[in-house]
Amino acid sequence: MSTPTMNFSVDKENNKIQVIREFSAPVSRVWKAWSQPELLDQWWAPEPWTTQTKEMDFREGGKWIYAMVSPEGEKHWSRTDFQMVKTLVGFTALDAFTDEKGNKNTGLPESTWNVEFDESSIETTVVSVNIEFDDSSDLDKLLEMGFIEGFSAALQNLDRLLEAQESF
Repeated sequence: MSTPTMNFSVDKENNKIQVIREFSAPVSRVWKAWSQPELLDQWWAPEPWTTQTKEMDFREGGKWIYAMVSPEGEKHWSRTDFQMVKTLVGFTALDAFTDEKGNKNTGLPESTWNVEFDESSIETTVVSVNIEFDDSSDLDKLLEMGFIEGFSAALQNLDRLLEAQESF
């Protein structure tokens, strides 16, 4: 398999991150991997970490509460609140770090994600992730926490999942 196309850019002036990533799979499979918790749990966290979904309701007004779990069992909780969901097209969501119950941790970064799916051919999907922050300190903190490395690794996990499972 060839190396997928990826563009990762940070715009500190406008408090934004943009990730454009190509996947060798039809949009229906890539969409499922982003929208079904049993699939998200298989790729969202960078190895050796894992993801455990506590609850997920992937619809406008729904939410996803999950933990990234270290190899030692330490859990870091997050919550995603879905604002807009258009099947096979994209979604917009608020993302924040939380406690186990989904209560926001105001000391950690919050962001708005706009994720778009574009089937460039029958077997290729381009996912565009645009992340916006209210202020530069939230952007800087997320970068300090290793977001670029972690999200890049997670997207590689998604490549492996799509390759390993021909259908889901």
